[in-house]
Amino acid sequence: MKDAISFILNNETVSIRDFGPTETLLDYLRLQKRLTGTKEGCAEGDCGACTVLVGRLMDGSLRYETVNACIRFMGSLHGTHIVTIEHLAGRDGVLHPVQQAMVDYHGSQCGFCTPGFVMSLYGLWLTSDKPSRADIEKALQGNLCRCTGYEPIIRAAESVTAARPSTLFDPIERDRSSIMSRLWAIPMNETITVSKGDCRAIIPSNLTEFASAYSAEPKATIVAGSTDVGLWVTKQMRSLTPVIFINHLSELQSIQIENGGISIGSGVTYAHAFTVLAKHIPPFARLIDRIGGQQVRNMGTIGGNIANGSPIGDTPPALIALDATLTLRSSSGSRTIPLEKYFIDYGKQDRFAGEFVEKIFVPIPAPDAHYAIYKISKRRDEDISALCAAYHLKLDPAGAVEEIRVAFGGMAATPKRAAKLEDVLRGKPWNMETIEAAREAIDEDFKPLTDWRATAEYRTLTAKNLLTRFFLETSGERQELQRFELAEA
Repeated sequence: MKDAISFILNNETVSIRDFGPTETLLDYLRLQKRLTGTKEGCAEGDCGACTVLVGRLMDGSLRYETVNACIRFMGSLHGTHIVTIEHLAGRDGVLHPVQQAMVDYHGSQCGFCTPGFVMSLYGLWLTSDKPSRADIEKALQGNLCRCTGYEPIIRAAESVTAARPSTLFDPIERDRSSIMSRLWAIPMNETITVSKGDCRAIIPSNLTEFASAYSAEPKATIVAGSTDVGLWVTKQMRSLTPVIFINHLSELQSIQIENGGISIGSGVTYAHAFTVLAKHIPPFARLIDRIGGQQVRNMGTIGGNIANGSPIGDTPPALIALDATLTLRSSSGSRTIPLEKYFIDYGKQDRFAGEFVEKIFVPIPAPDAHYAIYKISKRRDEDISALCAAYHLKLDPAGAVEEIRVAFGGMAATPKRAAKLEDVLRGKPWNMETIEAAREAIDEDFKPLTDWRATAEYRTLTAKNLLTRFFLETSGERQELQRFELAEA
């Protein structure tokens, strides 16, 4: 068993053993390495000022992703290549083309957010030769700027991708083979435990070691993407120990089509799942595009979103409406349950001591089924849901409701099906008369709370209006849309 992690920082190989389980990459860069180009703005993965790239060997290649250093814990970095803004310029001091474009198109004013924007655009530059404006805007969802109005930054991105210069100017392309060799040389087949005072970080070498470690430490905090747990530390100042890091476990990162559905390992990130979901369940992919910014989607996992059991998690309603199942694993074996049964009450899930989420199985909707997801939030991008609704409908040949599943988040203490609403709709003609009569069933299914995201009255009215919206979008009667006061972010 080892007691140190190793990674490459820009061009330096680093091995460290003196860190706590919740120490962040941002603090390490700024306080220990004095790489102060990476900024702290929000400390919650929202503003993007702390954006860096993290590269990891996957399927024989080296893949880089933008991440939020402010909520990325050091224990998740073993065997990676970390790239900061200081690494981009040439050895002779010539700016990287992305940096130069920001100068040429006046993409920086006060400059505080600029390094984060450059790193996000650099991540896009590495992965896309000719990104569209929509691609650029998506890459910048997780970066906020108060000065430029964004348009100069977008013009800079368009200019550097329209006339892509030689990769000789790029440090990653120039050194890719060397970096891969150095990463291959870092041993990944030993479990690592790093202690600092009374706190411990555990980095298991494989899934079996993870199950064993969690069985021995059932009160440990499991960290995959840290997009939620990170805020426990940076905002709530919680001390967590031990922490088990699992983002490197390849056994949890598979996603494949099988048995009429999609099997998603609990370590699969939103970004990794996007392509498969976009092909087979497009509404789900559109939902993912509204979960955080690209940095959050590169870190956060669908399994983590479920395991945390939040009543306002975005993916559980969408998955429950599809009748997804959940496989839970421990050192003594595995069991599979309907996802909707996993959520028992606020903060309480059907998960035994030492048991963790291993994978999710999502049935693919039939070609003649109707499936929709609606996320309501105060801000379209990078915002938490006030409520989220998902509908899965199958009509019989006569146009009546043969089967329907409706699930909501933000309407109860857990993600929950609208059982009474489903009962009222089942067997009825799919028409406006049925919908208007069924709207009131939502009052029997849910008694939502009022909080800073929305009032109970707003949530209830919006839930009813989303039912009407779903009907209009599945019946072709869109002209009726204006009859209702739809609450849309």
